[in-house]
Amino acid sequence: MGKYDDIINLPHHVSQVHEHMSRIERAAQFAPFSALTGYDDAIEEEARVTDNRPVLDENMKSLLDERLHLALEEGKPVRVTSFTPDLRKDGGKLVTHTGKIHKCDWTGRILVMEDGFCVSTDDITDLVLTQES
Repeated sequence: MGKYDDIINLPHHVSQVHEHMSRIERAAQFAPFSALTGYDDAIEEEARVTDNRPVLDENMKSLLDERLHLALEEGKPVRVTSFTPDLRKDGGKLVTHTGKIHKCDWTGRILVMEDGFCVSTDDITDLVLTQES
């Protein structure tokens, strides 16, 4: 005699209280779930790479200042590379923007391009006069 011979031929139980569950609803009960909500996002954020802020010596700062004044005098387009700090972790990234300078607010230390792009003069790491606009 087998282990389940006494119950193997009994009719399937039908609940008088609960509706019959479809196969899709039943399968959904066993679907995987994330027990640690946000863990994957935290791991991804930690793995995201940021650059260190470049440190400019006095010679480079002086050269950038000369180039900025020349660009303002001549009205030529420039390619500005600046450091943008990351809002969530140490470091940031270098951003390059090309265009003509609209104005330089020396008091607020802000460079404003014709297309509205603004950058702090303290964050500029390179400035090159270009022929493109």
